[in-house]
Amino acid sequence: MRIVNVCGARPNFMKVAPLMEAYRAHPRIEPLLVHTGQHYDANMSKLFFDELGIPKPDVNLEVGSGSHAVQTAEIMKRFEPVVAEARPDVVLVVGDVNSTVACALVARKMGVAVAHVEAGLRSFDETMPEEINRTLTDAISNLLFVTEQSGMDNLAHEGVAAERVHFVGNVMVDTLMSHLERARGRDALQRLGLASKQYAVLTLHRPSNVDSAATLARLFDALRVIQNDLPVVYPAHPRTRTQLDAMTSAGRFGDMHNLRLVEPQGYLDFLCLLASARLVLTDSGGIQEETTCLQVPCLTLRENTERPATCSLGSNQLVGTDPERILAGYERAMSGDLPCQTPPLWDGRAAERIAAILSQWPDRAAAPREPQARSEVR
Repeated sequence: MRIVNVCGARPNFMKVAPLMEAYRAHPRIEPLLVHTGQHYDANMSKLFFDELGIPKPDVNLEVGSGSHAVQTAEIMKRFEPVVAEARPDVVLVVGDVNSTVACALVARKMGVAVAHVEAGLRSFDETMPEEINRTLTDAISNLLFVTEQSGMDNLAHEGVAAERVHFVGNVMVDTLMSHLERARGRDALQRLGLASKQYAVLTLHRPSNVDSAATLARLFDALRVIQNDLPVVYPAHPRTRTQLDAMTSAGRFGDMHNLRLVEPQGYLDFLCLLASARLVLTDSGGIQEETTCLQVPCLTLRENTERPATCSLGSNQLVGTDPERILAGYERAMSGDLPCQTPPLWDGRAAERIAAILSQWPDRAAAPREPQARSEVR
């Protein structure tokens, strides 16, 4: 069984790494790895491959950045000849980025089965591009691998046949658990002059937060109070730098002496920072899961989450962007009044379950049609 595994952005790398390892226990599986190049700078791509031990991609599409339409279209154009040449039995996609939906569409239109890892998650907010990506990908996937009970419920409500759906756990947690000891040994805290459990970590990247000067200003009104109590370490995403520079010029950061802007971190250094933090503030879905696994209090700076288990069982709170709600959540987090349970099957073995299911899947269950035109793999 030949499986083309697709990754393209930072969260994908952490999800595909344990899968590539798990395939080794199944000689029947012949995995190929395709990197779309959606994230391509050293910190977001090569460094993650090196640190996570991911094999060098068999194909790199080198798509680069662009609008959603341009990037999605370019991925589809470049991925089609890869499928025509490789003739896989399955194309496996992970997460909810543009690479996910683009490669799923190409595969199904060429008669190739699609497996979606992290299926069923829903924020029910269609202003989020990720919500569109994951909903469309689920609709055309043959195999849907689910991380939490809400995913099972959502897919059942949408009428997805039960035999296509598998509750397997969370591959992000697999990666975290297998690298946590190494991460704790990193010198990230010493380099930044931090003490364990005496600082907060901030991440922001969603357009609804970072592309609006007014929203960003509200967030930093709350952060101004928090940084009086705890140093706040902020690995600033490149897309936010322009807004931050404008706010700095306007004098909004002048009294925020404990806000520390740093460059984006590699996986191990960032995991080191997360694991030893007193508090995390984020708009990232994956970080909600990681903090739940680490039992670190998390404030999610959004009005919704596609990962409700992190709130009902884990250490996460949805606080939106209103300073009063953020600070109320901060007080609750600092009081220790949060559940800290690990969701079911978040045990570090999700990739093993996925590989076992794939290895038993019927031969050529969705046999690809003969491509109309053969193309060389790029």
